[in-house]
Amino acid sequence: MLLVRGRAGGTELTGTVYERGERAPSFKGAPDEDAPYVWVCDEFYEVESGGTTQEVNGRELRIAFESPMPRGFDTREQALAAAKDHVRTQFARIGVDGGDVEIEVQKEEPGAEV
Repeated sequence: MLLVRGRAGGTELTGTVYERGERAPSFKGAPDEDAPYVWVCDEFYEVESGGTTQEVNGRELRIAFESPMPRGFDTREQALAAAKDHVRTQFARIGVDGGDVEIEVQKEEPGAEV
């Protein structure tokens, strides 16, 4: 599996690309289990009240999370491009310029201790 991590504004977001042969999580809304690459990551947005308090760029925000929206892809390149775009979009939803997001891709072995 590949961890796709975005950092900006003093916070970070990490999602997972499950690769060919790895078992992606199965739940309502999950893509076809035959997809060779599956991207899973939280989605969030700023709210006036409720949510979770998070400091971003020195500002205290209230952030609400949506259920992860898994997406299936035919190639690793497609999955990674969508993952990077998704992470930048989430930061943009809370006022952080997508160009300010530092993206890191890290290979993790299934079952390895973290």
